[in-house]
Amino acid sequence: MTILGALMGFLLLSGGMQPARSVASVLPTYAVTLTAYNAVPSQTDSNPFETASGAYSNPEVVAARSQDLGDELPFGTIIEIDGSDISSENTCGYDVVARRIGYRVIADTMNARYTKRVDLLFNTKADYATTDKGMKNAAEILGICKGITVRVVGHVNINRIPKTQAELVAVVNSMGKDLAVK
Repeated sequence: MTILGALMGFLLLSGGMQPARSVASVLPTYAVTLTAYNAVPSQTDSNPFETASGAYSNPEVVAARSQDLGDELPFGTIIEIDGSDISSENTCGYDVVARRIGYRVIADTMNARYTKRVDLLFNTKADYATTDKGMKNAAEILGICKGITVRVVGHVNINRIPKTQAELVAVVNSMGKDLAVK
């Protein structure tokens, strides 16, 4: 009986008793309101260059999430933002700033008054675009976008966040995800 018990234990632990089936990887997704901010005291706290996680406020890769999403999107979560389902009544500027979004790492948190939101950090100087009202910062242009899909595509150590989109794409690609930056 000892050999049979050991063999059954080995098969159970090694997965040998599981039926052979192909399980497609389902990435967790969340419907959120998407907004944006800049690393300035009026939009953050008195230390705008440090996120709530302690990471540097890098506008190329950092995003914040509302506190109610803390369990679903902990610090270090890599997300992909999908604005393809924006309704025609949604007047946000997603299409104008989409090329500046890429993948993002959750490294900051928002004021408790906001729920079901992701807030993208944009550069205060380099992210300007011309609108019918002149030059505006990308955070202003984005505005408030409702019904945006956020997809979890991976995780990084919060103390080793990639510094550029190219580095972040390489991290995601090394995880075996075949996703493209929008």
